[in-house]
Amino acid sequence: MPNKLNIAILIMAAGTSSRMKAIKQLLPWGDSTFLGNAINNAKKSKATKVLTVLGAYDQEIKKVTDFLGTESILNPNWKMGLGNSIAYGTKHLLEQDADYNGILVMLADQPLLDMQYLNRLIDNFSNSKHSIVATKYNNRVGVPAIFGKVHFNALLELNSDYGAREIIKTNLNDVMGISADGKELDIDTLEEYERVKKSNQ
Repeated sequence: MPNKLNIAILIMAAGTSSRMKAIKQLLPWGDSTFLGNAINNAKKSKATKVLTVLGAYDQEIKKVTDFLGTESILNPNWKMGLGNSIAYGTKHLLEQDADYNGILVMLADQPLLDMQYLNRLIDNFSNSKHSIVATKYNNRVGVPAIFGKVHFNALLELNSDYGAREIIKTNLNDVMGISADGKELDIDTLEEYERVKKSNQ
């Protein structure tokens, strides 16, 4: 792998949560929001490109979100699920630059994952021969994860609500798992949000 990697970050912010009575992407976090925090960390990382894929509430999100010179696009088919939005974002990235070494897929609702962790993923991808570097969970690995060039076609073919986990599951021998030390928590209810916010801010 070359020392200077060309890595794109794909922030997934297209969906809704049926267990939230609020726009999850716009929940306050620090002096920003969930999505603003994700964009800020991605922008500060070693990645060369940051793209946010929007769907539900895109107008409301655009009104209050500073994209910090990064790019955002609307997936008109966001209701088809996370996989569809990943494929849509991947297609947009590759139409602009076919020479990415990897695409890092992350979610907008994991506010504890910071720039340092994103850089850990990028550094491990750079220094290993693994074509996927993913985040360790209790009994699996998942996103945030970097997918090397060999998996770009698989990303383009996603079209379900399962996101990229099927690509990871079918290529486990090529996966390096990285521990996020508890920061990998994704927030799906207002109760979780209040608890995590209270203990981290």
